[in-house]
Amino acid sequence: MNRNQGDWQPSAGIQALRLRARAYALFRAFFAERGVLEVETPVLSAAGNTEPNIDSFTARFDGHRDAGAAERWLRTSPEYPLKRLLAAGIGDCYELGRVFRNGEAGGRHNPEFTMLEWYRVGWDHRRLAEETVELVQRSLALVGRRAEVVSLGYRDLFVQAAGVDPFADDEARLRAPLAGIGIDGQGLGRDDWLDLLMTHRIQPHFPADRITVVHDWPATQCALARIRAGDPPVAERFELYLGRFELANGYHELTDAAEQGARFQRDRQVRAARGGVPPPVDARLLAALQAGMPDCAGVALGVERLLMALCGTDRIGDVLAFDFARA
Repeated sequence: MNRNQGDWQPSAGIQALRLRARAYALFRAFFAERGVLEVETPVLSAAGNTEPNIDSFTARFDGHRDAGAAERWLRTSPEYPLKRLLAAGIGDCYELGRVFRNGEAGGRHNPEFTMLEWYRVGWDHRRLAEETVELVQRSLALVGRRAEVVSLGYRDLFVQAAGVDPFADDEARLRAPLAGIGIDGQGLGRDDWLDLLMTHRIQPHFPADRITVVHDWPATQCALARIRAGDPPVAERFELYLGRFELANGYHELTDAAEQGARFQRDRQVRAARGGVPPPVDARLLAALQAGMPDCAGVALGVERLLMALCGTDRIGDVLAFDFARA
C-alpha cells in the first residue's frame, strides 16, 4: 500500500472533537427550550437538487423494482423532506445530520459534512436571522467568546464595502473593483460578478469578532425564497457570517407550488446548457406545496464552518474526525 503510515489517525485533534460534541448538545438544548422538534429525514432520495451550482452524488438500488426508483440521490440538504413535514402539519422542526456535495473538496470543503437546518412557522427571514444570531452567540460562549452584531441590507453592504450599487450599476462598474485579480470573465453574468465581489472584496474583510447578517438579496438570487415587490424587488433571504466564514443561509420560504416548479425547470435548463445532467424534480415537494405548506422561514447552518470559526482554523479537516482523504 502506498499510504502514509499515519493516515489511520484522525484529521482533527481530540479537543476539536470534544467541542463538536458540546456544540451538538447545545443545539439540542437550544431547540428544546423553544419547543422545536428534532426529526430525521431520508439521506437517499428519488429526486435531486436542481440548483446549477451544487452537484449531487448518486447511488443505485439493486433490489426489487416495486420498492421505487433505482437511481437515488444523496441529499445536499434536508430541505425538501422537511418542507413536506411542514405541509403535513408537524410545526417548528429541525434536523442535524450529514449532507453530501460532489466535487467540493479542499481546505474549506469536504464532500460529506454536517448541516443544521430548521424551520419556524409564521416567521419571516428577519426574525429567523435574530434567532440564528442567538444560536451562534451561544456557540461562541463555548470557547469564551462573544461577537458584535451588524445587520444590513445587501445593497447597503455593497455600497459601503465596494463602492458599487448591486442593483443599478452595469457589469463594467461591477467588474472594476475586481481588476488585478486575473479572473477569466468568459461566460460570467451579473450575478457571477456580484458573487465574486462578495467572496474576493467584501467577505475577506469582515472582522473576526463580528457576526454580519446580510438581508434582502437581489431577486435573481432568490433560490427558494419569496420575492418582495418593490423598486427593486428583493429576495427575502439572509446570509450570516462569523468573521469571514459564511455560516448560514436563510429564507422567508416560497410556498407557491407553480412558482417553485418554474424555478426547478429554469435550473434544469441552465444545467442542460452547461452540458450537465439535470436531476429529476422533486414532485413530492411540489405536491406538498400544492397541498399547503404554512408561511414559514427556514435556515441551514454549516456546522463545520461554525466549528472552524470557533477553533480559529481555515482547514476543515481540523474539525472532522476523518476528512475525505482519510475516510
